[in-house]
Amino acid sequence: MAEGKHLTLEQRICIESMLKGHSTLSEIAAGLGKSPSTISREIRARSVYKRTGSMGGNYNACALRSQCRKSHICSPCHAGRRHKLCRRCTMCNTFCSDFREEKCPALSKPPYVCNGCAGRVRCTLKKRFYDAGAADRAYRRMLSESRSGISLSEEEVRRLDEVVTPLIRKKQSPYHICTTNKDEIMVSQRTVYRYIDARILSAMNLDLQRKVRFGARKKTVHVKVDKKCRIGRTFDDFTAYMDEHPGTPVVELDTVEGKKGGRCLLTIHFKKAEMMLAFLRDHNDSKSVIEVFCGLYERLSADTFRKIFVVCLADNGSEFSNPSAIEMDGSGQVRTRVFYCEPSAPYQKGSAERNHEFIRLFIPKGTDMAPYTQEDISLMMDHINSYGRAGLGDRSPYDMFAFLYGEEILRLLGCRRIPPQDITLGPSVFRKEKRDEV
Repeated sequence: MAEGKHLTLEQRICIESMLKGHSTLSEIAAGLGKSPSTISREIRARSVYKRTGSMGGNYNACALRSQCRKSHICSPCHAGRRHKLCRRCTMCNTFCSDFREEKCPALSKPPYVCNGCAGRVRCTLKKRFYDAGAADRAYRRMLSESRSGISLSEEEVRRLDEVVTPLIRKKQSPYHICTTNKDEIMVSQRTVYRYIDARILSAMNLDLQRKVRFGARKKTVHVKVDKKCRIGRTFDDFTAYMDEHPGTPVVELDTVEGKKGGRCLLTIHFKKAEMMLAFLRDHNDSKSVIEVFCGLYERLSADTFRKIFVVCLADNGSEFSNPSAIEMDGSGQVRTRVFYCEPSAPYQKGSAERNHEFIRLFIPKGTDMAPYTQEDISLMMDHINSYGRAGLGDRSPYDMFAFLYGEEILRLLGCRRIPPQDITLGPSVFRKEKRDEV
């Protein structure tokens, strides 16, 4: 097999089989015609961690587990059945303040995985496995993502915009611009059209003389700002991160559209508190999402922002396709983590989707949001967040958020509590507010 070729599913199955047979990396590499470093990178990059126990015993990776006599660590007990000793509970490591993880030293040296390990039958530590099918799916998904979107950096897009947009506004066609400025823009005419459609450039379709004469194509164009945005941020990566950091608060991001192509809402849903913020945007693009996050980062302190925005889970919309600009502040410091749901899997952030039903009581689907202001949207969310939920013990999301993070953060976010008897779940609240102002 020639070097530099992609590993196939059959080759990955062979790797898994030879690992179970206690073959060394050199033996596997010789059998596949690859270098040992290629096999080593494949195993380390595509293997997955699992928290599984031993035969007759539960998962417990605490270094103190053998002599621990603790009981009733959490009250009320979170386990399905009550154990005399907490070390026999699968949630012991999560809630014990004295937990100190013990890692298997065999995982730090070849072959780096538990495949074929005779001791795993009795091992209660976190295990690492290489699964050929899962490894192949992950690699194919990475290949697909790495080849989608645009291949320009933000700086290159900015430079292209500075050249193309002024010329388009002088009524020059993309064809003329591309043929007379080849050395400056170095992209094709079709690429310019795609970037304008996706609002990557400041120029709009209305600035093009001929394009507005023709009807819009049925197929919607979605161009990602960062074509590699999903690498390392898939839903599998999200579940692995949550396994590593149990109890981490999750913020779900989504878009609520009004009239197609018009103004829309960015919704930010704090899953634990079931509280949602909504921000009105003129266009459903990446730039407007980044502006919202930068505004929140400036309004809150850096520590407060990192406290409530630990992990963000978004869908695959192009408006969320520049995760690094959301994750990093202006000085390059990490302020949050962004992950993505699987395509066509809204149930993976079902809490936010359910909360959108409240928004549709005020703004039905297909409604033009042009008449609304951010003050109207904030008022709507105040009524929604003040409404009691059975899942929160009849408390409101506002009260739950205040309990978790404090009233001061709610004040900084511009949220206010509506008395229960004054809550209105319908568009009449906008008219009532305007009457009260008069």
